[in-house]
Amino acid sequence: MHDIVIKGGRVIDPETGRDEISDIAISAGRIAAIGADLGSALEVIDASGLIVAPGFIDLHAHGQSVPADRMQAFDGVTTALELEVGALPVAGWYEAQSRTARLLNYGTASAWVFARKAVMIGLELKPGEAPITVMGRGFDDPRWSTDAATEAQADEIVALTRQGIDEGGLGIGIPAGYAPGAGAKEMSLICDLAAETDTPTYTHIAQMSNIDPKSSIEAYVTLIGLAGATGAHMHICHLNSTSLQDVERAAAIIARAQAQGLRITTEAYPYGTGSTVVSAGFFVDPAFSARTGTGYDAIELVATHRRLDGIDDLKQVRQSDPSALVLWHFLDTEDNPRHRALLDVSVTYPGGAIASDAMPWSQPDGSPYEGNEWPLGADKTAHPRSSGTFTRFLRQWVRERDAIPLAQAIAKCTLIPARIVESCAPLFKRKGRLQPGCDADIVVFDLAAVADRATFAEMNLPAQGIRHVLVNGQAVISDGILNQAAAPGRPIRRGDR
Repeated sequence: MHDIVIKGGRVIDPETGRDEISDIAISAGRIAAIGADLGSALEVIDASGLIVAPGFIDLHAHGQSVPADRMQAFDGVTTALELEVGALPVAGWYEAQSRTARLLNYGTASAWVFARKAVMIGLELKPGEAPITVMGRGFDDPRWSTDAATEAQADEIVALTRQGIDEGGLGIGIPAGYAPGAGAKEMSLICDLAAETDTPTYTHIAQMSNIDPKSSIEAYVTLIGLAGATGAHMHICHLNSTSLQDVERAAAIIARAQAQGLRITTEAYPYGTGSTVVSAGFFVDPAFSARTGTGYDAIELVATHRRLDGIDDLKQVRQSDPSALVLWHFLDTEDNPRHRALLDVSVTYPGGAIASDAMPWSQPDGSPYEGNEWPLGADKTAHPRSSGTFTRFLRQWVRERDAIPLAQAIAKCTLIPARIVESCAPLFKRKGRLQPGCDADIVVFDLAAVADRATFAEMNLPAQGIRHVLVNGQAVISDGILNQAAAPGRPIRRGDR
């Protein structure tokens, strides 16, 4: 007898091309069979009229907490990974997460920028500290951000980063936009390490600007050069936000590099608004407005919804709370058709993944929220993408606009991200797919109803239309209701099979 049989749903497997009404039998956390007349089960899920797909894999999830998992589960996510920033020490991060009742599978990369902070300014790295919090520390001594490393420092940075990989890091997080002072020699050594260990890099490019010098295009050309010079797999984080209004040129350059066989992959999220810490160095660039096409009134404090009124206001907030989260409205996708078209370029980029860049949940005073409250209160804030990235993508680009076929859209949320990580963690060959022997990470949703509900005014609203979510064969959501006691999430480390 099987544990669960999902009956009568439209089963879509992006790898084999299966797209048919079928049943799925689940036993011991794995898919046992797909077809008809699969036998009896302890539980039967009626999926008539619903889509049955692999659980979504989010490569870019900064939340990494129970409330973050719950909100992402309603977005169809079954695996949430902290890869763009990463953690250090990696073993300490996994140990801290093991003490949390995680709903979703989880993992992290080795944090290059934290190695920089430790080596260049002596920042103490505390095991288990949230990566977004560490990003805000060291703001008062910007050498880690602005200075090139000496040869000795570069060797130490590489050694610390290697330690993180040895402890299970799923690659190397390279948020270069926060440390633009890093030199080409240091970055080539880090990429050598990535190539040697066959672990991807996850890069927030070093510059974000529509104009030269130090444009986004210059940063992409540098990244492509590193891929060619070292053989590293260079994954580009949030193509939509770091390309700003030059995404068409960026996409063309990336496509040509890929056509030449370079190991370059991309991701995007379906919003024209980004989020980061207020201490991000690029905000204090005197030419910020000219280079990005936005003023300081495009920057909004998450905790208070107040928009900044100039660089002096920004500096005051940075001084009082460098880890404060902000929203940056870099594209007006609601009222500007040209901006909507630019967002389309990144979201529909062939072979690109959808990834949320989901932010941690915060309390009204801006401090992290990691409690068990459910439903999540209206006073908790993050970014709408922390609640509705994948459902927004399915609603707008698949159902409403028919801009991308459903099977291709599912691949962007499942198979494509799985393949990006599987070189360093072969376990991912069992994820992002619906085939016998694969992990029973499964989402069942109503395409006619699936939708994001979170807005910038009400970020705490979970998505709708996700009817069932299974993680390792255990129900996290059943008939649209959260199982608050569920904690089937498992750690995923480099080398796991």
